[in-house]
Amino acid sequence: MIDSHCHLDYIEDPGAALSELGLTGVVCIGASPEHARSAVALAERYASVWATVGIHPTDALEHDSPEARAVLERLALHPRVVGIGESGLDDYWAQDVRPQQQAAFEWQLDLARRLGKALVVHTRDRQAQESAHLGVIQTLKSWPGVTAILHCFSGHRGLLAAGLERGDYFGFAGNVTYKSAADIQVAALEVPLDRMLIETDAPFLAPVPKRGRPNRPGYVRHTLEYLAELRGMDAAELERVTNENARRAYKLV
Repeated sequence: MIDSHCHLDYIEDPGAALSELGLTGVVCIGASPEHARSAVALAERYASVWATVGIHPTDALEHDSPEARAVLERLALHPRVVGIGESGLDDYWAQDVRPQQQAAFEWQLDLARRLGKALVVHTRDRQAQESAHLGVIQTLKSWPGVTAILHCFSGHRGLLAAGLERGDYFGFAGNVTYKSAADIQVAALEVPLDRMLIETDAPFLAPVPKRGRPNRPGYVRHTLEYLAELRGMDAAELERVTNENARRAYKLV
């Protein structure tokens, strides 16, 4: 089972975590220069780990600089780096840093286009708002040649339609298992199987029955089993399909 998005360098004893619950592969997200270096180091150490490099939108004000971009450009050429990001827009924590977020988002889209790698997209709004989602939709329209992985997909109807039209991938994390996640669950039924990815976002968003604890990459299996039951299909078949999707989206070798 491939965990298509986790922060493995945040987890104590990554080597032990990689052996849990039949986990066979992990994409470790390096969403700042510091974490990008850590992600690449883990990918060099473990054959089952691949890395992405980028600047998280909530860190754009602090970490986006010519120096940081130069570091990430260099790391992005590493053979174990399979994606750019996570990037995107986040209006949950602060809504006065959109220019910095947008600039970092556009730069990472350009880097992904130049290198032929997928862009991992983070999108988060405050409750009952959709400014970040609408911004991501509008931005992605200008980059038709870049494959986007819509990480921890929220179920937003507009982004669902836009992503399907573009041929993007949709990552479903542990929060799809929560009782309050009706919109995400509806989307998980509507996304075509060949566009579905399963992720943990570990150490965040632990799925039921592990909710309330630090998430682990191996807990991706709980999300897989939930989604298989939701869609009325065999878990082994969903695992096969989503693993193929992850390999195709990230061009894993």
